[in-house]
Amino acid sequence: MMKGAPVKFAVVGIGNMGFSHVNNIRRTKDCILTAVCDINPAQFCKLSDGIRKEIKCYIRSEECFRDENVDAVLIATPHYFHVPLAIEAMRAGKHVLVEKPIAVHKKDAECLLREAAEHPELVKTIMFNQRTLHVHKKLKQLIDSGELGTLRRINWIVTDWFRPQHYYDSGDWRASWRGEGGGVLLNQCPHQLDLMQWFFGMPSKVRAAVKLGKYHNIEVEDEVNAYLEYADGKTANFISSTGEAPGINRLEISSEKGLLTLEKGQLFFRRNEVETSEYSRTSKTFFTAPDCWECKIPVKTGGIIGHEAIIDNMVQTILGKSELIAPLEEGIRGLELGNAMLYSGLNETTVDLPLNSQAYSSMLDRLIGQSRWVPKKANDCSVSADEFNQSF
Repeated sequence: MMKGAPVKFAVVGIGNMGFSHVNNIRRTKDCILTAVCDINPAQFCKLSDGIRKEIKCYIRSEECFRDENVDAVLIATPHYFHVPLAIEAMRAGKHVLVEKPIAVHKKDAECLLREAAEHPELVKTIMFNQRTLHVHKKLKQLIDSGELGTLRRINWIVTDWFRPQHYYDSGDWRASWRGEGGGVLLNQCPHQLDLMQWFFGMPSKVRAAVKLGKYHNIEVEDEVNAYLEYADGKTANFISSTGEAPGINRLEISSEKGLLTLEKGQLFFRRNEVETSEYSRTSKTFFTAPDCWECKIPVKTGGIIGHEAIIDNMVQTILGKSELIAPLEEGIRGLELGNAMLYSGLNETTVDLPLNSQAYSSMLDRLIGQSRWVPKKANDCSVSADEFNQSF
């Protein structure tokens, strides 16, 4: 494959996200769309006549990946097919961009990353577009620079994921163990779970309560309440649901130097004049707290953000002009965090991290055995292109 612009893309899976990525690629500099792939040819009708005249449309992934006019593959299929298709694409010499989540469970992700390690010449990334938002980059800068001081407690409530029953009824693979592999933790929250580990690192212990089909006629989780412990002593709470309206997305970080909140894209820092522990140690009063300043943290605007920023970053990395924002290898961390929450909740136990990937896989196998939807070998990371082309 020649190294140079434009980078030629194929999109695999022309559902809602795949169709969106067709347009994202066409808006991104130094790359062009040359192919799409979907088992259902009717999906190609979403594309304008003009686009279809410019590209090739495939219904079999192996034919798409053999196309010499394809340099990079964006995978936007149902979750279980992310791993086998990414492996197949890499073996065909294609750069890979995988939609979130990287996989359904940690064992499958490990399978993918072993293969990825065999292809150091290829660029492999994951669609963690939330890392590109200016407010999230600013928050990470504040944490990493020490501006907040030692972190004590994190509280993230993410309940603005409300979904009506019609959403789940729109596809029989949705919200089933065998068809999708999970609920709010795997479908709606991968971005927040990635940001949790990106901001704060991985916890050492997880204890969670999860509810299956609490608000909907589904077999997977639609509510989670998790408590996390970290090796350095800080703690965190993570709460999410698809059954609350109106919901909220609010992150609170309590630190030695004050309280930082992120809500509706705004960062506010109530900054202590004296660090909390020092004030507690030296104060001679009963009920006072350190004086603090009310600070609105400025966040820049403009530039490329979101999905297009990840695609652009991949393109520029392929061209040797950038480094990856979201390397594929980092996709396993947030996935492991979500897996640990689900395993803890369903088994009513505290989970020590790293998570035992075989134990989680075995639990998921049992849940799959009870699932209402039955495609071929959905929980096998060796799912072939043929099974992809027959299963969703």
